[in-house]
Amino acid sequence: MAITDGFKATDPEYAGIVEAFLAEAAGDEAQSLPARTRYLAIVAALLGCQGIDAFGAVVPEALRAGVTPVELKEVVYQATDYLGFGRVMPFVGAMNDALEAAGVALPLEGQATVTPETRLAAGNDVQIEAFGEGMRETWANGPAERATVNRWLAANCFGDYYTRHGLTLAEREMVTFCYLVAQGGCDPQATAHAAGNFNMGNDRAFMYAVVHQILPFIGYPRSLNALACIDAAAK
Repeated sequence: MAITDGFKATDPEYAGIVEAFLAEAAGDEAQSLPARTRYLAIVAALLGCQGIDAFGAVVPEALRAGVTPVELKEVVYQATDYLGFGRVMPFVGAMNDALEAAGVALPLEGQATVTPETRLAAGNDVQIEAFGEGMRETWANGPAERATVNRWLAANCFGDYYTRHGLTLAEREMVTFCYLVAQGGCDPQATAHAAGNFNMGNDRAFMYAVVHQILPFIGYPRSLNALACIDAAAK
């Protein structure tokens, strides 16, 4: 099933334009990505831009391209950090519908690696690995009025999600960048996470290719802003 099947009969010209551009982007030799990586980025971008109808159509394609059910779940779960539960909740339902339609038995095996007692320290270790020593115990060493949110960032954002099995830290940084640029209005955070991607080995050329592959789904303004964030981080 193509992503445009729902409106081919009513809007055949539009469906043709969309399908042709999706094929052009996917097949561009200079901006190509492995199929699995491409779909991880697209799924994350659709969460970011709230494209739930396209998400439902893309998930079966992602599974056929080699994204595992566990990897798909991890992309959706981690989006909660950057979009909020209110915006992610509908995607959990859409994802589960698509997985069950593909014959996947739910729930999947758990992927957690932390406990309530270890999540803060483990999350902070991930922050330091991705962003450097300046992230060490920011809840204790930063401004007092930021202590609560900095502690939650370490324990919840990084401890509860980034420490999970299912995706590498480099992949988690890549999909995070996609959430941020796809929703728009997050350029400071997108620039910081572009730098985090560089620290994890995702170089400028790779990040440019990621943006080119999600561009058909998020549009030109947010994609151009994303490229600017990458360039700013590279400097």
